[in-house]
Amino acid sequence: MDEDAASLGERARRMSGVDFGKTATDYATFRAGLPDRFYDELEAHGVRIDGGHAVDLGTGTGDVARNLALRGARVVGVDPSAAMAEQARALDEQAGASARYVQATAEETGLAAGEADLVVSASSWWWFDRPRAAAEAKRLLKAGGRLVICSLDWVPLPGNIPGVTEALIVAANPEWTLGGGDGRHRDWLDELSAAGFGECSSFEFDVAVPYTHEAWRGRIRASAGVAATLSEAEVARFDESLAAVLAERFPENPMAVPHRVYAALGRA
Repeated sequence: MDEDAASLGERARRMSGVDFGKTATDYATFRAGLPDRFYDELEAHGVRIDGGHAVDLGTGTGDVARNLALRGARVVGVDPSAAMAEQARALDEQAGASARYVQATAEETGLAAGEADLVVSASSWWWFDRPRAAAEAKRLLKAGGRLVICSLDWVPLPGNIPGVTEALIVAANPEWTLGGGDGRHRDWLDELSAAGFGECSSFEFDVAVPYTHEAWRGRIRASAGVAATLSEAEVARFDESLAAVLAERFPENPMAVPHRVYAALGRA
């Protein structure tokens, strides 16, 4: 992003009244998860998944928890939203996955210390008190366990689908401050080092995520700047505007929406 991860965290905390529970259904239905290559990259970087114990901080609807479980991990997903956990359990049942979910914050999970091989925060790190969340992750991990901070971000450029969409979000919600990025969060490595993690490294790759018009509208409704903060009437007006712009400027359906996966890893 054109501002570093610390700036993104500051901007996230300046946003008031964000409640992803209000958009849990759209979140579960339309928001794309990390691709399989992400988990392959973790294993290539020596992260234990199969047979390991993992904790997913800010799990939301459980995408990462579910995929880790399907790859053989014993997983606990942590999120403050009961509505998100309800969606996660339903999606797990559909996928044939088994994860446990607890309603708690990333800073105070209430989980036992020193039992996790892996702690993950996916597309949620900027919402946390990051030094406290890093300290909690370190408490949860076994010696040699790994903390992975990662994201799947759309990449806005002038005139592309994310760029045009971001302009519409700002017009509907001027308090939304999370746009304008390139999907790289370089300060995460510094934060891992400051928290006492060693062997810090990162990886990234680009992916074009297919979205139909309907799915992209649902995915955007499930963002902090739209249904998580706006009223129902405001969300409806925004959705109509986005539908019109997509029909006029991006008639291909489905569309290929540019995204970037970025991950920072540290060892306890």
